[in-house]
Amino acid sequence: MKKIFILFSLFVICLMVDAQNPCPQVIPALQQWKGAKGILILPTQGNIIINPSDEKVLSSTALILKDDLRELLGWEYDISIGKAKKNDIYLSLSKPDEQLGKEGYTLSIMNKVSIEAPTTQGVFWGTRTLLQMLHRQKAKLTKGTIRDWPEFSNRGFMLDVGRKFFTIEYLKQQIKVLSFYKMNEFQIHLNDNGFPQFFDNDWNKTYAAFRLESERFPGLTAKDGSYTKKEFTELQRMGMEYGVNIIPEIDIPAHSLAFAHYKPEIGSKEYGMDHFDLYKEETYKFVDALLDEYLSGENPVFIGPDVHIGTDEYNKKEAEQYRYFTDRYLKYVASYGKTPRMWGGLKWLPGKTPVQAEGVTVNAWSFDWVDPEVSIKEGYKLINTCDTYLYIVPGAGYYREFLDHQWLYEKWTPWMMNRKQTLPVGTPGVLGGMFAVWNDQCGNGISEQDVYYRSFPAIQVLAERMWKGDNQKEVPFTEFETLCQSMPEAPGVNLLGRIEKETSLVEEKTLTGKESIETTLAEVGYPYTISFSICPDEKPNISGILFQGPHSTVYTNWENTGRIAFTRDGYAFSFGSFVLPEKEWTDIIIKGDWKGTSLYVNGKLQERLEGRKKRVYNPKYNRLESMPIQETLIFPLKYIGDKINGFKGKIKDITIQQVK
Repeated sequence: MKKIFILFSLFVICLMVDAQNPCPQVIPALQQWKGAKGILILPTQGNIIINPSDEKVLSSTALILKDDLRELLGWEYDISIGKAKKNDIYLSLSKPDEQLGKEGYTLSIMNKVSIEAPTTQGVFWGTRTLLQMLHRQKAKLTKGTIRDWPEFSNRGFMLDVGRKFFTIEYLKQQIKVLSFYKMNEFQIHLNDNGFPQFFDNDWNKTYAAFRLESERFPGLTAKDGSYTKKEFTELQRMGMEYGVNIIPEIDIPAHSLAFAHYKPEIGSKEYGMDHFDLYKEETYKFVDALLDEYLSGENPVFIGPDVHIGTDEYNKKEAEQYRYFTDRYLKYVASYGKTPRMWGGLKWLPGKTPVQAEGVTVNAWSFDWVDPEVSIKEGYKLINTCDTYLYIVPGAGYYREFLDHQWLYEKWTPWMMNRKQTLPVGTPGVLGGMFAVWNDQCGNGISEQDVYYRSFPAIQVLAERMWKGDNQKEVPFTEFETLCQSMPEAPGVNLLGRIEKETSLVEEKTLTGKESIETTLAEVGYPYTISFSICPDEKPNISGILFQGPHSTVYTNWENTGRIAFTRDGYAFSFGSFVLPEKEWTDIIIKGDWKGTSLYVNGKLQERLEGRKKRVYNPKYNRLESMPIQETLIFPLKYIGDKINGFKGKIKDITIQQVK
């Protein structure tokens, strides 16, 4: 018996010795993994080494990796040029490789980490995989070799910043998130407008915005939020460094009310002022000059390879003139050396007028508006942006609040162009896919972080589907979903406001109204519970700041009413049913989720901010319509009080909980 036990033990040990490391779980999943034996533990202080012949092209990648290691792990790494040694991270370019293509890479983990690829882009994607492995494996890297490449070349996200403004800082963070998951396109929809029924059915009152600085047309740029030319150019350069192609979109000849507000004579009297009048010479002079402002000169504002001209949803009665307009501006953009893009609309607006197809990329968004088979036959390249599956429109009701992540993971492919047409796998001309967030409901109170809460999980699942392809046999959706939830958004990004554990902040403190206390947390995201006890002075500051964070502020004695209120994204919300008593302790609990915000007073629910709607009559369709108001709050925690106009009184027992 003793001999049998010894033999069995030796057999188990042999199995353990011969066992190869399993494939690391990252998003998107790896195409190929050859496991070795053992682990590599990198030092917390180490070196990133660049191959001497590749210093010029890989220095930016090395710098970003250095910063990301600090943000993600607290590690400090130096960058140098030369030969790699044990425990180094080595970056280099390799010979062209047909399988790896323009974005593929090889990542070897042995006694050091080596990332090499035929292109700079490929090396950069390799660093994203390394960072995810370090996070997942708690810095203990399983040894092995990765060969990885994308199934589709174009993997994107479109954000409507025309109807709702997003700060330049938000866009920078969005680039980091897209890049972390190897999504390589970010289309920024720079102009659009609301629906007139929500603005007294008056085009002059209807919200419209163009977000980019214009020197040729002073006063055109939106007053409530915009980007300078310098900011937008720098954003594109950042995108290039992170492997993300920024695609600026100026949407014409519909969705163009911002331009008609500025120059009313170019708006259509027949189809609505959000349509250009396509028969006026002044319209073409304006568009020529506007596009030229961003495309011309030695240092153009639009520096990337692609420029989008919109061209969606024009009135069907003007098909021929619409086709003339579209053809003219596709060629106009191409004349500046750019690849023009447009929304598919030629099926809805058929005609005899030819429209340029060669060198044009089309967002195939609707079965009614674009025929993918005809488009490919005519020579267009297609990006699958199917509205049925890939549109998020917060609060609208007619599209999704959240994409169907499980269905996308298990069923969807970019070959599914719309609800009725699925192209054969491998059809030439299909470049990939892009999902979109449209902020149709202008003025509905939606926040940047509300939009992000909806879009972040979509980035993860679509990155998986467009890079790896079908992976559900190896990783079922429930396992993939758990993996998604365990992943960071990106190094240095926490727009979801995640916290690691329940936290208590500051013991009882008396605030004078002219001081603030910095805490260890910036903010907390959905769903959360904040509890504290508060005793205001008998003469509180008007709208005294109680909590401040990077995106929002909470007040007491709001506008001298005694109410608790909060602001974010230019909106203000107050709990109108409760007045905070002075010189008296009150227990407050605030709970927040993606649907609304609740106030509890002394253990009882006092008020829930959710469900309020703006109701209007739409004469065009002879019906009532409503716009839900988003009364949500990612709770601010960076500072308690304010040095200029803060809360006056006592506060204690601040506790923060977040449901995982």
